[in-house]
Amino acid sequence: MLFAVSLLLLCAGISASADFQCTIIPGKLKQIDAGAGEVYGVNDADDIYHWVDNNWKQVPGKLIHVSVGPAGVWGVNKANTIYKLQDNEWMSVSGLLKQVDAGGNKFLSGVNAQDNIYCLKQSCTISKSSAVSFTPLEGSLKYYSCGPVGCWGVNSGNNIYFRHNVNPTACQGNQWQQIEGSLVMIEVGTDGSVYGVNSAGNVYRREGISSKTPTGSSWTQLDFCATFKHVTYDNGYLWLINPTGDIYRCADNV
Repeated sequence: MLFAVSLLLLCAGISASADFQCTIIPGKLKQIDAGAGEVYGVNDADDIYHWVDNNWKQVPGKLIHVSVGPAGVWGVNKANTIYKLQDNEWMSVSGLLKQVDAGGNKFLSGVNAQDNIYCLKQSCTISKSSAVSFTPLEGSLKYYSCGPVGCWGVNSGNNIYFRHNVNPTACQGNQWQQIEGSLVMIEVGTDGSVYGVNSAGNVYRREGISSKTPTGSSWTQLDFCATFKHVTYDNGYLWLINPTGDIYRCADNV
């Protein structure tokens, strides 16, 4: 059994924040996603892993990006083929994307190699058919993530945008709003919380998000003593990956 190593809340070259009690998890990953009580990730060899009973369990297949949430478990491979975990088997579906997000209300979102934005409404994600029709959105993003009160994305210039009025049947929404700040990636939790990482590897949390104020009010930089390239949050845990692929799980102390 692999045991996690607790980290001291000290700035001694290991990550810590006053808001979180952090633990380093054995293994290496390049991307991780937490949602709906599940955690999946992929490593540099495109191997897929599922966090089960405090251990990583390898899942058959090869993916460069994986996502888990209310819409299920989805991923894309190096050819940008889209897969859905259907009855414990990977089923390819129509379309090509480089990044997907299953965090919407049973709808899927993502972007392709040209940074075009797409979503897949709930009736398609719950279908067992491989023939699905993605809905295009205007604009251009390199990363796109959805939650219960809206979707967030970042473009090639690291500008941040919020998509208003998304829902399971009209996942495309109807309006972009630019949000202050600069991030290279952003993730929306199943509970609507929003975290992101900037080009310097600093981690930020969006404050003040609610159904009445879905864009929140401000960004708070989390006082970690290390830099990171990927972040995701679910069920009271912040999961982070540093530039060398080390995995951190941080319990929310708030």
